[in-house]
Amino acid sequence: MTEVEFTKSFTQQEPIPDDGITLVNEIMRTGRLHRYNLEPDEESQASMLETEFSKWQDVDYCVACTSGGYAIQLALRVSGVNLGDKVLANAYTLAPVPGAIHNVGAKPVFVEIDNSYHIDLDDLENKSKSSGAKFLLLSHMRGHIADMDQINLICKRNSITLIEDCAHTMGSKWRGIRSGNFGRVAAFSTQTYKHMNSGEGGFLTTNDAELAAKAVVSSGSYMLYGRHGAIPTEEIFRKVRQFSPNYSGRMDQIRAGLLRAQLPRLDKNISRWNCLYSCLFRRLACMDNVTIPTRNKNEFYVGSSIQFRLETLKTNLIADFMKACLNRGVELKWFGDSEPKAFTSRYDSWSYIENLPILPNTLAVLAKTFDMRIPLTFTLEDCEIIADVLQSEIDKFLN
Repeated sequence: MTEVEFTKSFTQQEPIPDDGITLVNEIMRTGRLHRYNLEPDEESQASMLETEFSKWQDVDYCVACTSGGYAIQLALRVSGVNLGDKVLANAYTLAPVPGAIHNVGAKPVFVEIDNSYHIDLDDLENKSKSSGAKFLLLSHMRGHIADMDQINLICKRNSITLIEDCAHTMGSKWRGIRSGNFGRVAAFSTQTYKHMNSGEGGFLTTNDAELAAKAVVSSGSYMLYGRHGAIPTEEIFRKVRQFSPNYSGRMDQIRAGLLRAQLPRLDKNISRWNCLYSCLFRRLACMDNVTIPTRNKNEFYVGSSIQFRLETLKTNLIADFMKACLNRGVELKWFGDSEPKAFTSRYDSWSYIENLPILPNTLAVLAKTFDMRIPLTFTLEDCEIIADVLQSEIDKFLN
């Protein structure tokens, strides 16, 4: 019998909406691509985007940035992270997160994860006490939101400032509160594979007026901060504007125009992602030898990727398993490899960090974890074919 194969790309995104293409063409015809290069009384696309995203996110202030990684760096700096400070961070994350900590001259203190890909609350409590760190950079890695009620209690008990990395959770919620609205400040990404696509880009959001003013000036506003949307009062800016360095990480008009066209469609796209995710989750959860953690009932997630474990698959067979799946069109990533591959790397491969710890549960979980993107170019029928391929290859390698 001929084996089923999948033929679509796992990296193909949907096209930019037509109104976004039209808007960007108009911007390019003017030649005014910089967010402050405006006609008198003209409002920039970036400013309008900041206002619109702040309303959608239900937050007071928003700064549009060049990338999600830059937004994290900016969030760390304006929160008061200084040279040599220790910053707690979950060990299951992507390289730009420790990179942002390193960029501001701070030192990451990695925290274990649990079997559901969340930061381990017991290890967080212990390291909050033992490390002396006063900041937690919490990555909602691959869209998995931990118990935010407990995290906030731990942070409060230990006088820790919470900074959220929401690169994978734009639109997600915990008990009805949007991801990003739990800490003092949050960073979002609009890189191509995220929930809105501007190639590169990101946001910093906060309800703290003074922190927002610092972020606007440090993002590179010079004294043109009044041309931003969703900003605090002039009085707040006058307190901080001459004490905030310019790090030049502004979003340009073109990327802002692309995102303004996508934001009104985001909620519908979240529903579409979750339909695809539910299909794959249902199929994987029924397979023998597959471990896929159940999502917490308090978590509203955005299923733009899916993770599962093959606990009994021998490590020396992992590369063969992935190759067999890829030969049939299904592209998987492996977070357990000791060698970094493309976007995927394990925490102990970041050798520029001194005194990397041994985190046994994190290593054990990642050792058998596979990761798969779910582009919106897929259909429910596609997900069934993908599941059939996975079922077939799992059966071959484990039975």
